[in-house]
Amino acid sequence: MTSHAVKEGPGVYAVNTLDYYDENAEAFVQGTLHADMNRIRQEFLNYLPEGGGTILDLGCGSGRDSLAFRNAGYEVVAVDGSKELCRRACALIGQPVVCSTFQQYTPAPGVRFGGIWACASLLHLKPDELVPVISKLTDALLAQGIWYMSFKYGEFRGERGGRYFTDLTENSLTALLEQVPALRLLKTSITQDVRPGRDGERWLNAFLMRS
Repeated sequence: MTSHAVKEGPGVYAVNTLDYYDENAEAFVQGTLHADMNRIRQEFLNYLPEGGGTILDLGCGSGRDSLAFRNAGYEVVAVDGSKELCRRACALIGQPVVCSTFQQYTPAPGVRFGGIWACASLLHLKPDELVPVISKLTDALLAQGIWYMSFKYGEFRGERGGRYFTDLTENSLTALLEQVPALRLLKTSITQDVRPGRDGERWLNAFLMRS
């Protein structure tokens, strides 16, 4: 047992998806904890404004990336909607994890982020939920603060294997971002899934800057 607290926030969204993660937390952690995200994490850190600032790990899952950022010397706020994943991430990172849906999450007063890391997390929101969440959290970014977000590549919308997914392409991402004028798209790339046996799956990676 860990003595680190899990902070809980209100709100319910994508209930089936959160149920999936609560029920399959251990398998999910084992399948993702050692996935090699070093190259993209370093690219994200290279984009951060001078001084870095605090990083928001939005949908921290196992806590893999939060731990890497902390080990690199950054302050991190870790958030996830699954209570079971929050408990595991809390133990791994060694700090409290905020348990909240993205819609209900509000940064602490006065907190501004140098970067928001949303690795394979926003993709569980429905299309009409994405813009309000991205807009709200963009307001919590420092000037020239950086978003990283990734989505499964494609145009699928709906339930897949017990979870809801919104897949995006370059065009659908661009259309979405037209509704968030404070963000400027810096770069997109298509990568293969880094998990063993998943090399046939493609991901859309995007780096964005607050103007």
